[in-house]
Amino acid sequence: MSLDAPPVGRLAPSPTGAQHLGNARTYILAWLSIRSRGGRVVLRIEDIDSPRVKPWAVQQAVDDLAWLGLDWDEGPDIGGQHAPYIQTQRIDRYRVVLDRLREQDLLYPCACTRKDIEEAASAPHESQDGPVYPDTCAGWNAGDPLPEAGQFCWRFRSRRQRVSFVDRVVGPQSKIPHAVLGDFPVTRKTGDAAYQLAVVADDIAMGITEVCRGDDLLPSTFRQIDLFEALGHPLPQFVHVPLVVGSDGRRLAKRHGDTRLSYFRERGARPEAIVGWALWSAGLLQSWQPIQPQEFVESFTLDAIASEKTIVTVAEYQKIIDASF
Repeated sequence: MSLDAPPVGRLAPSPTGAQHLGNARTYILAWLSIRSRGGRVVLRIEDIDSPRVKPWAVQQAVDDLAWLGLDWDEGPDIGGQHAPYIQTQRIDRYRVVLDRLREQDLLYPCACTRKDIEEAASAPHESQDGPVYPDTCAGWNAGDPLPEAGQFCWRFRSRRQRVSFVDRVVGPQSKIPHAVLGDFPVTRKTGDAAYQLAVVADDIAMGITEVCRGDDLLPSTFRQIDLFEALGHPLPQFVHVPLVVGSDGRRLAKRHGDTRLSYFRERGARPEAIVGWALWSAGLLQSWQPIQPQEFVESFTLDAIASEKTIVTVAEYQKIIDASF
């Protein structure tokens, strides 16, 4: 992409449940980052984790985003040149990408169970997905017999050299992926693509040039950089924004009360109240006030986003509903 070309970003809800306040803030920031520079927004439904997907959550995610005042240039509801925009409808495309990686001898079959990995003495470090894989099956070479069908996944041989990048919010990042994250699955035991491969394949196919998401996904970036480079594609810019957490410092969940956007909608909350809360809590507004996303496009800058996680309380839920700022 030319340095002067408008950016292309994506809103990528996962329909494993209802969208909540924390999701909303990340989507609003991602949307503003692109629209403030005259860019295009793609809506993509990341339902590749099919066992956890709730069928009702797909349409609800689309409805929630539109209710917030966000729009997009391509997506499952309006179509576009990169359709389909639902991951479970893109399975054949992922198989092509898997074949490319296998041809480079970057994948190997792994029949290890999670228990096998957890019990391995050589797996003392923890990644966000559990213990670092101890290379049990990494000695496999092309032409060696495959394990029994349905009993193995394909793992990517992660880089043993240092990988560095500069995040637009978090700043410089550097790790040796193999040492701290380990080789990672790019398929499930069913043979279907896993999350890391699907998102990279989609970002490449859809021309995504900026990835904005919560900072809990920062470790995934190193794995995805490995995949982007193995597939010979320029890296997008990465933007990891702080999470919204409950009063106990943990990510939002049922224990923190009802933070679903649908809950606020049902109780008559105005979307402008949630947008105003999102911008205020991110350090972009000096005071909490109702505002529409389009009204803030010209004022938005990533440089002003607060670096600390945001604690949201039950009292603030009620303020959103009452619009009492």
